[in-house]
Amino acid sequence: MEVTAKLRNYRVSARKARLLADEIRGKGVEDALTILDLSNKRFSKPLAKLVRSALANAEEKNERDKAGIDVDNLVVETIMVDQGASMWRIRARAQGRAAWIQRRTSHVSIVLAEN
Repeated sequence: MEVTAKLRNYRVSARKARLLADEIRGKGVEDALTILDLSNKRFSKPLAKLVRSALANAEEKNERDKAGIDVDNLVVETIMVDQGASMWRIRARAQGRAAWIQRRTSHVSIVLAEN
């Protein structure tokens, strides 16, 4: 049985988010949360919150549908980080010029499955 959770339009570039996603892919939920809690990257806290949300979804699905999901044996089966919309900003430069800056966002989706 699979359980999903999504985080959309979070203000971090997809490249930086993929660094953490690669570390927890294929790990158990407890191991993934431990890795994220010990990481010093800024995106580790929102990603840990997303993993906890997927875990809560599994518990809710288990109670509601009597799905028989063993919450202790869940692993991060897939985690995908896609690029979201970019916000364009202008930074003032010398002699009246302007430089365009892209503020990137990411969409993260996670799937937990039983081992």
